[in-house]
Formats: sequence, structure tokens, C-alpha cells
Amino acid sequence: MLRILIAFLVLVGVQLLGLWLVQLLSIPVPGVLLGIGLMLILLLFFGRLPAALVRTSNFLLAHLMLLFIPSVVAIMTQAEIIAAEWLPFVAACILATAVTMFATAATFQYMLKRQSVKQHSLGKGKHV
Repeated sequence: MLRILIAFLVLVGVQLLGLWLVQLLSIPVPGVLLGIGLMLILLLFFGRLPAALVRTSNFLLAHLMLLFIPSVVAIMTQAEIIAAEWLPFVAACILATAVTMFATAATFQYMLKRQSVKQHSLGKGKHV
């Protein structure tokens, strides 16, 4: 249990470090995005995923919808602005959804092709 708590604190700490660095250096990048980059660097340096971090991340992903509640509430408090500017809001939502779906499909196809090539090469005794 303590390891899971530490893993959660590491996730929050890296996110807060990203937010702090963005403010300190006035970087025009979302702090959370910088935090994710820092986490990637840490994991590459560490060389493996700690089991507690995997369990904690899987738990958070399983309950991801709960993390959207503050965003939905924030949008609902801005109902007047959204009603006045509904067309750009809806257009941005549709465009973002389309871009996300395209990127996900392209990544999935790339990974399937890569897996197929890797399996084909391993079948011939080659390493990819």
C-alpha cells in the first residue's frame, strides 16, 4: 500500500514539477504536457516500469471518467459564453475528435504493420 501511495505521489509530483517549470521559465507549453515529458525521461532513465506505478496508473485509467468531472463542471459554469459562441465550440469539438480518431487509427495501423514485420522477421530467425 505504501508503494502505491509513493507511486501516486511521484505522478503528482512530476506533474507539479512540470507546472512549476512552465511558470518559472515562461514556456508556452502546458505544464501537464511538460510533466508527462519529464515522466518519460525518468522512465527511460530508470529502464523499467515499477510494479507500483503500473498498478497506480491502471487504477487511474480505469477510473478516468471521474477525472473529467471538474472539466465538465467548468464547462457548465460557462454555459452563457458557450451559448453565445456555440459554433466555434462545436467546430473545435468535432475537429479535435476527428484529429484524435485519425491519429489513433494511424498509430494502430503503424503498430500492426510493425508487429507483422517483426513476427515475419522472427520467423526467419532475424532480429528487428
